[in-house]
Amino acid sequence: MKKYLPGLLLSFGLAALSIFLGGQLPLIGSSVFAIVLGMVCSNTVEIPAAFQAGLGYSGKKLLQYAIIFLGFSLSIGQVSETGFTSLRVSILTILIAFCAAGLAGRFFGMKQVLTLLIAFGTAICGGSAIAAASPILEAEEEDIALSMSTIFFFNILAVFIFPFLGHLLQMPDAFFGTWAGTAINDTSSVVAAGYTYSQPAGDLATIVKLSRALMIVPACLIFAGCRYARSKQAAKKVELKKIFPWFILWFVLASLVSSWGILPAALLPYSKLLSQWLMAMALAAIGSKVSFKQFREAGAAPLLTGAFAWFCVALSSLLIQYFF
Repeated sequence: MKKYLPGLLLSFGLAALSIFLGGQLPLIGSSVFAIVLGMVCSNTVEIPAAFQAGLGYSGKKLLQYAIIFLGFSLSIGQVSETGFTSLRVSILTILIAFCAAGLAGRFFGMKQVLTLLIAFGTAICGGSAIAAASPILEAEEEDIALSMSTIFFFNILAVFIFPFLGHLLQMPDAFFGTWAGTAINDTSSVVAAGYTYSQPAGDLATIVKLSRALMIVPACLIFAGCRYARSKQAAKKVELKKIFPWFILWFVLASLVSSWGILPAALLPYSKLLSQWLMAMALAAIGSKVSFKQFREAGAAPLLTGAFAWFCVALSSLLIQYFF
């Protein structure tokens, strides 16, 4: 544990600053600040070798623990009350997001892992989905940072564009809530856009978004299964128990604990806070492994891929509600 301490302390300090800044600018949030601060730190000063073990632990293990504790804030019972009525729209838009991102990523010659992370973030729930998928896909720090930055850019746009278009098209509250919940990437942006439109729209958008977030589980299990199948075809000796995303199983159990009322309601805000801190520490560590040069080399391809996938999701959500 001693070898991890310097890196853990550095990631903790960066996380504390990012959470403070995220509190001042909640639209941006602590996750984005954590990545940016980690990148600024690594690109302005040389981080000693003694810090690397702890930063590596933060970027991998703490990321998984953050996802597990996030499960306590997702009550399956609460979601089932109204969220599953939008499941048809959510599933179709998730499939469209993956197809659109795949086509755009191939057109722009992007790496498959980066394309999949952008698809995950667009299809399901922004940074949380990327964080959950990255260990399964064995994503590099550069891919995680690039995909999260791409998703964040469209989160900000959505907060301003969606309410404007909703009023322009005179959408009913329920229609707009479903649209926002299925087509905006991150929960904070869904909440901001939904309640900007109206209180009922915000309430529904939040529930729809939570039901969409639960799709993290089947999506991650499918990708873990695909990875195992490819390893068998390539005659690689890979044990299923080693690549199975066990943290996703614990995430589900945490959601069930919350749904069944086993965990006292008074403790739920603390589990969410712990998840936020662990996520910030993990993302700060990930950011510290990325150089600005890598962003320049990536060019506009990630942004254009994200834009195409997001446009297809937003448009398809509208069309499905209008015509189906």
